[in-house]
Amino acid sequence: MILLPHFLFLITAKGLARVSRRAYETKYLEGLEIGSKKVRVHMLQYADDTLFFCQANIKSVLIIKVILSCFELASSLKVNFLKSSIGGVGVDLFAIQGFTTILNCDVMKKPFKYLGMPIGHHKREVFWDGVIERIKSRLGK
Repeated sequence: MILLPHFLFLITAKGLARVSRRAYETKYLEGLEIGSKKVRVHMLQYADDTLFFCQANIKSVLIIKVILSCFELASSLKVNFLKSSIGGVGVDLFAIQGFTTILNCDVMKKPFKYLGMPIGHHKREVFWDGVIERIKSRLGK
């Protein structure tokens, strides 16, 4: 059974996804290409978690801030920037700290967990060790 507040949240989350997709389609933001097939990724959403992927520059950070501010106004939901963080791959820490000032958030520490899985390890074995252990512990029960 889906309750009305959950349904309304899903509608607003879809709206956020559509606005961000439009920003990428109109080239206001540039997403990332992942893997050998160059799959374009600009945003991931799961429940109330949202990850934006974009180029590390002031323009992108300001556009994300505008998108989130408009989301707040349109939905009456609040983005908790104090619980949010920003990070970068191959990006100068000084630049990231500047971005945190704009967004009023923290610097993302690596490795971090997303959906219970470690992200940011350089070795694939480290990533899969935790996943395999969790599955083994659940199967053992």
